[in-house]
Amino acid sequence: MGWFFNTWSDIVRVLVLGIAGYIALIFFLRVSGKRTLSKLNAFDFVITVALGSTFGSFILSKDISLSEGLTGLAVLIWLQHMISWLTVRSDFIKGVVRGEPTLVYYNGEYLKDAMKRSRVVESEIEQSVRNEGHANLEDVGAVILETDGSFSIIGRSEKEGKELNIAGLKA
Repeated sequence: MGWFFNTWSDIVRVLVLGIAGYIALIFFLRVSGKRTLSKLNAFDFVITVALGSTFGSFILSKDISLSEGLTGLAVLIWLQHMISWLTVRSDFIKGVVRGEPTLVYYNGEYLKDAMKRSRVVESEIEQSVRNEGHANLEDVGAVILETDGSFSIIGRSEKEGKELNIAGLKA
């Protein structure tokens, strides 16, 4: 019977902690700013997952109090805020936390070494091109693997032979 239902007090506890935790989480996120839940890189993704895991743990675990759970959320959000603040001010921290975008296709050629380092295959590039509404690679000047794992597609230059000027990347 314990697999399906324990007690009404357990259900009430989950409801109370869930509602109180949700309200506190929204407050924490509003205070910390828009950057806290961005998905700009792997670090941001990890923080987002950690927040969800912490939230779920303290709602469902009888061993974690509301104050402990909220402290856990506050610590994660504060750490994310501090790392974001430091990355703006320190090139070293920025280099540790953020990756660099990688050019994986340029002017009709797959850049095999970059693809190998990034663990990207041709079919993933082709799929990203189709997802952006291009029928084939002839319409595309460059494909960039961004720091968040998404692909950016840059259309071919309208002028034949004109080099693409891609911000922050060398061809």
